[in-house]
Amino acid sequence: MTTGILHCQQLGKTYTEGPNDVTVLDGVNLDIQSGERIAIVGTSGSGKSTLLHLLGGLDLPTTGSIWVDGQELSGMSDKRRGDIRNEYLGFVYQFHHLLPEFTAVDNVAMPLLIRGVDAKEARDRASTLLSNMGLDDRLSHRPVELSGGERQRAAIARALVTEPSVVLADEPTGNLDEKTADAVFNMMLELNERVGTALVMVTHDTSLAARMDKSYHLERGHLTLG
Repeated sequence: MTTGILHCQQLGKTYTEGPNDVTVLDGVNLDIQSGERIAIVGTSGSGKSTLLHLLGGLDLPTTGSIWVDGQELSGMSDKRRGDIRNEYLGFVYQFHHLLPEFTAVDNVAMPLLIRGVDAKEARDRASTLLSNMGLDDRLSHRPVELSGGERQRAAIARALVTEPSVVLADEPTGNLDEKTADAVFNMMLELNERVGTALVMVTHDTSLAARMDKSYHLERGHLTLG
C-alpha cells in the first residue's frame, strides 16, 4: 500500500559479477511524505547511490516495487519513466552532468523546456535561480568556463528549477566550500518549506544530516532509521 509521494517496498538489487551474485540492497522499505527531509548515510560502497538511482527510476530493481505519486515504475516504458522523472523529480549528483555544448542558463532551463514551458519563461526562471546562487555573471558561460563549484551550483539549480515533488541528492555539496555549501543547502530548504518539496539526501556530512527530519543508515543492504 502506497502512502507517500515516493515509496518503495521490499526493494532489492543484485548484480552478477562473473560467477558471483552481489546483493547491494536487500528488502529496503522507505516511505517519503511531501515536504519531508531525509538523510541517508553509510560507508562508501554501501549502496547509497544505487538506492537513489532506483528511487528515481534510473535503474530497475531486482525485487520489490517503487511508486512515485502512486504510480509504480517497474511496469512503465522507458519514455513514461522519463516523463515521471521530469514531472516529479529533481536530481543532484556528485558529478554535475551539465551538457557541455549549452550555456549555464540553457542547462538549467532544459527540464522546463522538455516539459513544454515557453522558452523565454524557462530561461527567465533559470536566470533568476542562477542569480540567487551567485551566478548572475555566469549565465552565458558553458560548463568548461565554470569552476567546479560553479558547475555544481548550476547542477543544483537545474534540479530545483521545476520545483519538483522530490529532490534526490547524492552528496550535493561535496564539491563546494563551506560557505557556498551552506547557502545552497539553505536554498534547498527554502524550496522544501515554500512548495513542500521532499528532500532525500545521501551525505557523509553529519552536520547536514542533523538538519534533516530523519536520518537512515544503509549497511549490508539494509536500511535502518537512526
